[in-house]
Amino acid sequence: MELRNWCAILAVSATAATSVAVAQPDFPPSPNAKYAPRLVETMTAAQLQHLKLWYAGKAKNWDLANFELRQLTDSLAQAAIFYPGIPVSNVTTMKDPLLSIADAITAGDSKKFAASMRSLTDGCNACHTSMERGFITIGIPTDQRPPGNQIFSVPGQR
Repeated sequence: MELRNWCAILAVSATAATSVAVAQPDFPPSPNAKYAPRLVETMTAAQLQHLKLWYAGKAKNWDLANFELRQLTDSLAQAAIFYPGIPVSNVTTMKDPLLSIADAITAGDSKKFAASMRSLTDGCNACHTSMERGFITIGIPTDQRPPGNQIFSVPGQR
C-alpha cells in the first residue's frame, strides 16, 4: 500500500471508530475492545516510534523511516480506536503532518522531513494540552546519544 494511503487510514479509522466524546480523566478503553493496551503503553510506543522516525530520517535511511512512520500511524490509530475519550479532531489533525512526512520520505527530502516532523510534534503537544496532559511534552530529538541498540545508517553505507 502506498505510504500516503497508509497515513490517511489514520484519519479514516479515527472517524469511523470513535465519536467526539467528553474526555474522561482515566481514559477508559472502549467497552467493545476484547483487549486494549493501556493508553500509556500505546503512547510510549508512539514516543519511541517518533524518536526512531526522526533518527532514520536524519540518517536518510528512507526505508527505515517509512517503516517507523507506518508504526507510528498504527499506534495513533490504535489510540483513537481503543480510547473513544480522545476527540476525533485530536487524531484527524495529525493527518496532514503524517502525509507531509510520507511525501518527504518518498522524495528523500531532508528539509521537508524536518519541517514535517516539527509539525507532527506540535500536533502531539496540542493533543496532550487539550487532554489536560500538557505536562507531557514531546520534542524533536536532540543530538544527545540515541538509543544504543539500533543502527540508523543505511545498510552498506556504514
